[in-house]
Amino acid sequence: MHVPEKFLFSGLYFNGITPRARAFPALAARGFFAMKSMRSGHLIPISILLALLFWELLARFSGYPPFILPGPALVWQRFLQTLSDGSLLRHTLVTLEEVLLGLALGVITATSLGYALAKFDWLERLLSPYIVASQSVPVVAIAPLLVIWFGAGLVSKVLIAALIVFFPVLINTIVGLRSVPAGLRDLMRSLQATPWQTFRLLEVPAALPVFLAGLRVGATLAVIGAVVGEFVGANRGLGFLVNLGRGMYDTALVFVAVFALITLAMLLYGAVALLETHLLAWRE
Repeated sequence: MHVPEKFLFSGLYFNGITPRARAFPALAARGFFAMKSMRSGHLIPISILLALLFWELLARFSGYPPFILPGPALVWQRFLQTLSDGSLLRHTLVTLEEVLLGLALGVITATSLGYALAKFDWLERLLSPYIVASQSVPVVAIAPLLVIWFGAGLVSKVLIAALIVFFPVLINTIVGLRSVPAGLRDLMRSLQATPWQTFRLLEVPAALPVFLAGLRVGATLAVIGAVVGEFVGANRGLGFLVNLGRGMYDTALVFVAVFALITLAMLLYGAVALLETHLLAWRE
């Protein structure tokens, strides 16, 4: 086959396309996504500034007094005050402890039960009506009972957070394990793999993407569960701080606690996303 002269001077010839020409679409795509990420990175601070501007204008011209609708400057002053006296950090650490313990308890329980339900159909038929029925009852309705039974301390908040985390992680665990192709299971059996080898080398890698997606949802829901418990009965935590600000008509304090909760949820979500990037690097 005759190779055009212009390709002879530009390196290896493969199917009429030089390596440089073959690499051009990939480079162009990489440049496109880099420019897109840069644009989105610029949009985030612009959107935040616009939101703050809208908030300031609303606080000034809505006619509400500052103790009802404080502006960003007043909320910032209250944030610095709670930060300097240590109350914000103290209450945040309390809520963080409840969230992490509830998330750990909910994930361990959900993954253990989810693995058993995915393996044994008869167990799923036996327990699924009770699991679905438990999710039909709002956590807000169960939270007072848990506070009455286990007290207003740490245990009741951890249990409430675990309950709200449990269902999404359970469902994602079952879906992830059942998404393993039957052909791969047959291959592991033909290789005489032990149950532990099948679990470690096949089931865990196959179910991990779906499981981590459920964990991301559960990490944010754990914050909601801990705050619900603190609303019902607590003398510390960010939920208690919200109740305190509401009772004293200190709306700026309520805003500070709410923003702290948002930051906490975003940090947990980002931590799970980083964990997902690390654990799923083999898919790249």
